[in-house]
Amino acid sequence: MTQGVRLDDEQRLNWLRLIRSDNVGPRTFRTLIARFGSASAALAALPEMARKSGRTIRIASVDDAERELAAAKRLGVSFIALGEPDYPVALRAVDSAPPIIAVRGDVTALAQPMVAVVGSRNASANGLTFTERLARGLGEAGFVVVSGLARGIDTRAHAASLATGTIAVLAGGHDRIYPPENEPLLMQIVRQGAAVCEMPMGWTARGRDFPRRNRVVSGLALGTVVVEAALKSGSLITARFAMEQGREVFAVPGSPLDPRAQGPNDLIRQGATLCGTVDDVVSALAPLIDAGPAQKSLFDAGDADNVGEPLWDEFDWPEIEPPPVAHRLAYDSGFDDGGSVRDERGLFPAQMEDAATLVTGLLGASPVDIDELVRGSGLPVRFVQMALLDLELAGRIARHPGNRVSLLAQ
Repeated sequence: MTQGVRLDDEQRLNWLRLIRSDNVGPRTFRTLIARFGSASAALAALPEMARKSGRTIRIASVDDAERELAAAKRLGVSFIALGEPDYPVALRAVDSAPPIIAVRGDVTALAQPMVAVVGSRNASANGLTFTERLARGLGEAGFVVVSGLARGIDTRAHAASLATGTIAVLAGGHDRIYPPENEPLLMQIVRQGAAVCEMPMGWTARGRDFPRRNRVVSGLALGTVVVEAALKSGSLITARFAMEQGREVFAVPGSPLDPRAQGPNDLIRQGATLCGTVDDVVSALAPLIDAGPAQKSLFDAGDADNVGEPLWDEFDWPEIEPPPVAHRLAYDSGFDDGGSVRDERGLFPAQMEDAATLVTGLLGASPVDIDELVRGSGLPVRFVQMALLDLELAGRIARHPGNRVSLLAQ
């Protein structure tokens, strides 16, 4: 379990109100928190900001948020905020990570290394058989299997990993399961695993919600395996999110005559790792378990918004200045209303400039593992990550699959 700061009840209520307000998605949420320092301050500032910009915005009321919290409690659902100890480390590293996730089941499953297994809803018999073998083997190797509770490959992946732990990412609310025939399976999942979503209670999934779900599926996992997928399918969107999040992508090859093999075969041509056995995945991901996922920018909407149409209708606030380093560190640490932020070695944000200089000196044109930068610099992981974030925002580094970075020519 990672260290962090837990929100109190009032702070959690305010975070929920802010993210449930109209046109506030992950990017706008980050911008507002970074600018105003807390969700309560952001909520107080929104009406005047909207008035000055000529916009109309519906702010979620206290009653709305309290009703959702009560409905969630009745169903055994808890809300976990970005920066809190139980928030999944891998998902936290995604630049479009949900500010709040709703979790039902065993929260400790979110702390385990995960692999996403996705594929066609109209799966072949061979595809289902391979999925079952793969999911069971990954569970035996110590991985929790993540998928989207869809028909076909997703369903078989969840069912085969029930005994070792599986996580279902929902496109709708916890009380609006899709597809409805998988509700009995979900009841089995939450006994030893968990169900996760970012949508409100009572929310029925729409078309745009499935890509939103897919970026959470890939964001939770160190790697994503695509078993079967047509060339235009949600599974390939999940694979693209995984690539953009700096995660490993695996593809199961198939016959060129089967349309369901076209997606994985194309991924292999693009550089995805061929997956023919469980060991292909385990051996590739084992070195990443200790190193952790590649850290992405905490305050940009990120490449994930470039997959198809925008995933959220979000307000842009150009009048808000980018957050200073101190605010970024406070947000990263989970503080909602300020407080001194000190690293485990006692380092303060003022020392970030020295950290950036040290990290830059270790970088070159060839990609290097971030874990190597941590060892070479002798700095805490957080400060290496924050130094890389500043370099990325300045356009000085490039990120590569496998948790690697390189210095760009100036």
